[in-house]
Formats: sequence, C-alpha cells, structure tokens
Amino acid sequence: MDLKQVAESAVLRHSGVLEALLGTCLPDMEGAFTLIQAACNSGQTIFACGNGGSAASCQHFTAELVGHYKKEREPKAALSLTTDTSALTAIGNDYGFEEVFARQLAGLGQRGDVLVVLSTSGKSRNVIRAAEVARTRGISVVALTGAAGSELAEWADVCITIPSEGTACVQEMTDIILHIFCEALDEYLPAA
Repeated sequence: MDLKQVAESAVLRHSGVLEALLGTCLPDMEGAFTLIQAACNSGQTIFACGNGGSAASCQHFTAELVGHYKKEREPKAALSLTTDTSALTAIGNDYGFEEVFARQLAGLGQRGDVLVVLSTSGKSRNVIRAAEVARTRGISVVALTGAAGSELAEWADVCITIPSEGTACVQEMTDIILHIFCEALDEYLPAA
C-alpha cells in the first residue's frame, strides 16, 4: 500500500465520521456548548482533563479560551488539569494515578464550573473519577468519547459520542469539535 492509498482510505473513513458530527452528534454538541458558553458568560472556570493525546487536546482547548481563537475577546478562565507536573506526581504518588485529576478539581473547582473530559475509550479511571467529583460539587460535565465510551457517559451531563472506535480518529474529531466550540464562542462572546 502506498501513501496515496493510505491517504485515500483515511480521508474516506474520516469523512463518514465528520458527517456524523452534523447528524447524530450535533444535538449533544449544542448541549455541551450551551454549558460552556453559560460558564464563560458568568465568569466560571472551564477545566479539562484527559490522558495522552487527549491531554494535549485539553491544553490546546484551554489555551484557546484564555488566549483567543480567531477573534480578539476577553480572556476566559480555563485550566487543563494535565499540566502541573508537581501536582500530578505528588497526587499520583500519595493517592494513586486514579486521583490525579479528581484531587485537583476538588481543590480548584466551584459550583457552576464546567469540566470537559476527553477519553477515546471512555474507560479511563482517572477521568471518570474527575467526573464523579465534579458531579458531587455542582460542576457540569461535558464528555467527548469514542463509540465504546458508555462508562464515562454515565457521569456526564452531556456526552458527545464520536461514532468511531479508532483512537486517532476520535482524537482528531475531538479537536474539530473543540475548535467548533472556540469559533462559536468567538461569535457569541463580546469582543475585547
């Protein structure tokens, strides 16, 4: 198989999933955006967590909120729970890896905030623990997961289930959805 065949196969596979974002995923995307927009409008914090590639997506998303996406606007309170290596390693060492996000959220989160959780499998125990803590503290949970993510969905106020089991495809669609949220916030939040 040459690069052209690999590229054609990937583009065709992804195009079907992209179409589903506008079909089956759109109502959940709208519900998630409503929660995120309301939190941004009321000065609440958007938290995000995930592992591996999802951790990188969390950092990218929260950076867009604090900075800006396309349009200049006021910064929004947003924090990726994946970035503080001292907190991650101390909590992991003292409480276990399952608590690395939950413990930070318990210390930083407030009622009315939003936690965006990313898990391609929907089974990451540390992400589920963060969602559990969020729910007990009045923090809304927006989950983005792949087709197998039903366990995480149980803890989410809104779960966007990307109809793919391919890790790379789910991560790529997650980034597209997060960029759609950023672009919509550019439209609906006042300019700086």
